[in-house]
Amino acid sequence: MRRVRQDAQRNRESVLAAAREVYAEQGVEAPLDVIARRAGVGNATLYRRFPDRAALIEAVFHDRLMATIEAGEEARRADDAWAGLQGYLERVFAGLAADRGTTDLMTTGIEGVPTLEALHAHNAETFRGLLDRCVREGTVRADLSVEDLLFALAVLGRAVPAAEAVAPGSWRRLLALFADGLRSEGARVLPAEPFTAEQLAGALRELNAQRGH
Repeated sequence: MRRVRQDAQRNRESVLAAAREVYAEQGVEAPLDVIARRAGVGNATLYRRFPDRAALIEAVFHDRLMATIEAGEEARRADDAWAGLQGYLERVFAGLAADRGTTDLMTTGIEGVPTLEALHAHNAETFRGLLDRCVREGTVRADLSVEDLLFALAVLGRAVPAAEAVAPGSWRRLLALFADGLRSEGARVLPAEPFTAEQLAGALRELNAQRGH
C-alpha cells in the first residue's frame, strides 16, 4: 500500500511539473494530453488526479495566486497610496512577463478555479481602495473608475508576453506610460462614461472571445 501511495504521489508531482512547463510555454488552453505525455503518464492517470482542467489549474497556480493576493495586501498597507499602486502593478506585470500561463489566468475568464476567483475579487477591492486613497491624496485623476483600470490592465496585460519575448523588460516602459495616464497632473477630461460593473464583465467576455479567434 505504501508503494502505491508513493507511486501516486510521484505521478501527481510529475503531472504538476509538466503542467507548469507547458502552461508557461503555451498558456492554459494547452491540451491535457500534451501535459500527460510530458509527465510520462497516461491520460487516465492524469484525470484520476485532476478530473478537469480547472482542477489542474488550481493545483498548479494556487501558490502563485495566493502570493499575488498577499502582494495586494501589502499594497493596501502602503503609507503612500500611489507608491502602493505602482508597486503592486509592477509585481503583477512581472508575473505576467515570467509565465504565459499566469497571463492567461489574469486576463481571461477561466471559471471554476477557486483561488483565481478569490484573486479577482481581491484585486477589485485592492484597486478600489488604492484609487480612492490616491484621489484623496491628489495623485490620481478623479474621473478614473476601478472598472476603467481593470479593463485597461486586462488589455495591456495581454501584450506583456509578446513584449517580453522580443525585448525582456520592455513591459516596464509600457507600464510606466500607462501609469502616467492615471496621474492627476495635466489630466484632460475623459470622453464617454466609465463602464458599469455589468459592462466591464461584458467587455471582458468579448475580449476573451476575440482571443479564441
